[in-house]
Amino acid sequence: MRMNRTMKYVSSKLVKTKVLLQNPALITNVPRTAGLTSDRLLNMLNRYKMVYIKPVCGSLGIGVIRVEQKGAQYRYREEMNTYTFRTFQQMYLSIQRRIGSKPYLVQKGIVMLKHNNRPFDFRVMVQRNDKGIWECTGVAARLAHPKRAVTNGSQGGTIYAAEEILSKVADITKAQNLVKKMKEIGLKTANQFGTSYPAMNELGLDIAVDRDLRLWILEVNTRPDPCPFTKLSDSSMIETIVKYAKEYGRVYELKCNKAKKSAPTSKL
Repeated sequence: MRMNRTMKYVSSKLVKTKVLLQNPALITNVPRTAGLTSDRLLNMLNRYKMVYIKPVCGSLGIGVIRVEQKGAQYRYREEMNTYTFRTFQQMYLSIQRRIGSKPYLVQKGIVMLKHNNRPFDFRVMVQRNDKGIWECTGVAARLAHPKRAVTNGSQGGTIYAAEEILSKVADITKAQNLVKKMKEIGLKTANQFGTSYPAMNELGLDIAVDRDLRLWILEVNTRPDPCPFTKLSDSSMIETIVKYAKEYGRVYELKCNKAKKSAPTSKL
């Protein structure tokens, strides 16, 4: 891809996927992603049994649909509603009516780690520091709302410290190593995007961990919302995030009413 020296934001998830795939060290962390067509959706469902379709340009988990093949049935879940069909064709027509002409992509579904049957993933914040060097400034876990397929705080998710929630499914050493790997992936991603778009100053990665403890980059946000970090008991991350953002001219609103803060005494 050609370098763009002035662009700070990229809205297309397909373009951002292409940037990731330029780095050989990141390829194994990128789930298969392609523009949505009937044939691609069917082929990926046959292969993976569960996929997500997302607006090519979108944020906050709005418009994300989980699609599954269960035996001879097909179903999809959008927001709090699940729709079941006898044939793929019936389901695809329903999806088409729902999304209209808006461009969508289809992405391999990652079976995330769960707590109380609620999936969780991680937001990894990477920013240029006051010396212009990429630095990982925060990692936070997002536990999905009980009735939703997405983990976003803006969709009612609950925010946890990363190692806290991971230590419930792995020993503390593995939990620490996973967070370390997330930070490494964040920095590799930032350096790759920084090569293609030198004017970029911040990225927010959505990273999932599957049941084999493998890490997957679900999405890269070039104008990330740092709201999850306001819900952590440790305020050092959000303080650093806000400080660095001011250095490169961004001021966050930090209106985070829908995301929930985990209870200090909660047991996962």
